[in-house]
This record gives sequence, C-alpha cells and structure tokens, in this order.
Amino acid sequence: MTDHYTATLDRIVDETTAVLLLEDEGSVVDERTVDVERLPLDGRHDGAVFDVELADGSLRAVTHRPDAERDRRERLQDRFDRLSERPPDDDS
Repeated sequence: MTDHYTATLDRIVDETTAVLLLEDEGSVVDERTVDVERLPLDGRHDGAVFDVELADGSLRAVTHRPDAERDRRERLQDRFDRLSERPPDDDS
C-alpha cells in the first residue's frame, strides 16, 4: 500500500536526523525521523515542505516543494501581521 502526504521539516537533530511532520488535509497525522541524506539538498532547512510517498510504512520518495513552502510562509506572515495590528482605540 502506498500513501502520499505533505510533510514539513520540523528540525534537524545532530546534523544527521531530520524530523518530518506528515500532514493530511492540513492536520499533522504522524511524525517520521529520516536520515538527512534522504532529503533533497535544497530542502534541508527548517520549514521546508515536501511531497512524501510511503510504501508499507517505509519512506519511498521525497520531493521538495519550494512553491508550497513560499506560499505557507506568506500565509503565516500575513496571519502574524493581522494579529500584531493594534485594534482601534475605543474612546466612545
């Protein structure tokens, strides 16, 4: 059985192990640790977004998605900006 997920690189531990958060429909459903060498070079940083394929529970393919990563960062920045705006003074 083959499963496909979106994954976010949560962190790299001791420069050798990557922690991926697997997502399904926007929710984290699993966490996997993999050898950093299994990740594409351009995706070896916190917050990188990947398409991940698992076959019988084993990692089969990892594809970096820089466009999805950029979109996610922009959405998060927009949300942060909205939350950091001060509400208008209510001097009525």
